[in-house]
Amino acid sequence: MKKLLGLTIAMLVMVLAACSGESASEDTAQSDGDKLTVTTTIGQIADGVKNIGGDKVEVISLMGPGTDPHLYKATQGDIAKLEEADIIFYNGLHLEGKILEVFEKMNADKPTYAIAENVSEGELLEDAEDRSAADPHVWFDIDLWKQALKKVEEGLIEADPDNQAFYKENAQKYYAELDDLKEFAAKEMSSIPEDQRVLVTAHDAFGYFGNAYDMEVMGLQGISTESEYGLGDVQTLVDTLTDREIKAVFVESSISEKSINAVIEGAKDKGHTVMIGGELYSDAMGEEGTEEGTYIGMYRHNVETIADALK
Repeated sequence: MKKLLGLTIAMLVMVLAACSGESASEDTAQSDGDKLTVTTTIGQIADGVKNIGGDKVEVISLMGPGTDPHLYKATQGDIAKLEEADIIFYNGLHLEGKILEVFEKMNADKPTYAIAENVSEGELLEDAEDRSAADPHVWFDIDLWKQALKKVEEGLIEADPDNQAFYKENAQKYYAELDDLKEFAAKEMSSIPEDQRVLVTAHDAFGYFGNAYDMEVMGLQGISTESEYGLGDVQTLVDTLTDREIKAVFVESSISEKSINAVIEGAKDKGHTVMIGGELYSDAMGEEGTEEGTYIGMYRHNVETIADALK
């Protein structure tokens, strides 16, 4: 009888433990469900949301490494991710020009923010090919990027006011890290001889970077990779590189090397050797899980690559 009673008690304990486990699992699921689901376009925005939102957000980025946002078209899977999101953050200023209408429609149903449009209008650079448009690559000026990220901070707080203090604290900590990054970048860029501070890339994505660190920037294509280039554009760059004895040009992770190789060959034909100084991250970041897969890591990589090649 005692053995039977002991066995019964043991079985009850096992059942209660199992029920407790199910309850804990349900509580965990509920806790996970309390996170804000945030969908972004480019990785730079996704990383900012992760830093400010912390463990209160689940972030989905539509555009991964090597993706060109200028040419990106939304898939059915992307539409589903946008529909399932609590909040949407995209760059704006026509960076994601081919899916702009999608965001305009989404804005009718849920908070949808074009964060680069939070930058003061007077601080935006003009598109040389279309003076009615602005250069959308604001993340290359850290001060302007902080202005853009302020919209992320505000958007998260509006959606989840109970965690306002949490988001504000995270934001201030991240902004301080960005200030340190700016100081590092300024020191590295100042180490390049003034006559060599010419940044030549496949497309004109680094205008804000050049402004921030007193560098002349030249892109074979315009601000958007939709812009076409011709032999005249190649020859202009070749002449500049040759006349000023610029020793390096740079490829971009999200753009074919074909255009830059044409410039290198053109300079060679004129008796001037130009090397590829390295690969820069312009419209896309590195692989997730790597240093370059974060905004700070990507930016540091670009700064170090440029400085090492042009010194």
